[in-house]
Amino acid sequence: MLALTDQASSIVTAIVTNQSEAEKAGLRIHQADATNAPEEAAFAIQIVPEPEETDTVVSGEGSPVYLDELIADDLDDKVLDAAVDEQGGVSFQILVQN
Repeated sequence: MLALTDQASSIVTAIVTNQSEAEKAGLRIHQADATNAPEEAAFAIQIVPEPEETDTVVSGEGSPVYLDELIADDLDDKVLDAAVDEQGGVSFQILVQN
């Protein structure tokens, strides 16, 4: 199952709590729409009030991460990492688990 670094978990929780007050709110990862994403982007994220019925739920210390059923297997052996740049922009990176 997808793992989150401590940094990613903290950033996801901060983003989710700042953007939604829903009890089950989380970060949802789904397949990128080719018309709205850069060519290299395979996945897209969004803050959602609750998971879709078929989503896989990755829960840990902070806010949950929801994985669309179409990409859950692709992320099974991956780690989600995140960073904040000097301007406050957040970037996510999917890495291979060691």
